[in-house]
Amino acid sequence: MKKMLKLLSCSLLVISVASGCNTKTNEEDVFQYKNAYVGDNSAVINIVNHSMQSDNFKGLELKTKETPYGIILNYDGSESEKNDKRTVIYNATYLFALIQNVEWITFNFDHQEYKITKDALIEWYGEDLSTLQSEKELKTLIQNNWDDEYRVNQLF
Repeated sequence: MKKMLKLLSCSLLVISVASGCNTKTNEEDVFQYKNAYVGDNSAVINIVNHSMQSDNFKGLELKTKETPYGIILNYDGSESEKNDKRTVIYNATYLFALIQNVEWITFNFDHQEYKITKDALIEWYGEDLSTLQSEKELKTLIQNNWDDEYRVNQLF
């Protein structure tokens, strides 16, 4: 009986150590979807869940029957027009950087809809989003560009 108890204790110790070594950071979690496709609803949902207003996210539609491929994201509520625009910029930057074949995204809030294309966002940033390799780079790019309200309004 003591032998069985020792074996069980050792097994639990090994399992707990192994599971502790297998933790990932958010950066690794979101960038594991780099080069995903718009048809991979699991990847799209996981990216959106790492984005702004993820608590208000209520669903999506993937438009993959004909090109250009797109995504429609639906949100409950609306914080404010300024915050909604920031959410669009933030979430679109993530989705366009990580999903290689999405060309447009429509964001539906309660009383406002925003449609943004990959080409328009790349032109607005002046940088190819597919070259970004970390969440830190994405956040820096976003923060360096969304504080200027005039510039944000030019995008919309």
